[in-house]
Amino acid sequence: MAYRPKNTQERILHRLKIAKGQIENVMKMVEDDVYCIDILTQLQAVESQLKGTGNVLLENHLKGCVADAISKGKKDEAITEIMTVFQKQK
Repeated sequence: MAYRPKNTQERILHRLKIAKGQIENVMKMVEDDVYCIDILTQLQAVESQLKGTGNVLLENHLKGCVADAISKGKKDEAITEIMTVFQKQK
């Protein structure tokens, strides 16, 4: 039976543990001088896992913190906070 995380925190931690294992695998591949394309393929898997984790975290933030801020009349502050994070990614 596959592991099913119970809540958002467990989902995030589960995804991060998977990414950690993938990174450790990539490090071993580099140490073992594995073919570069194979390493790049695994790095893409790590990036995908981290992006998915970020999406889960963002969804949770929007449904919780942002919705709460909007209900308290702090819509602009909530939007500015999120935009600041995404502008750093450029």
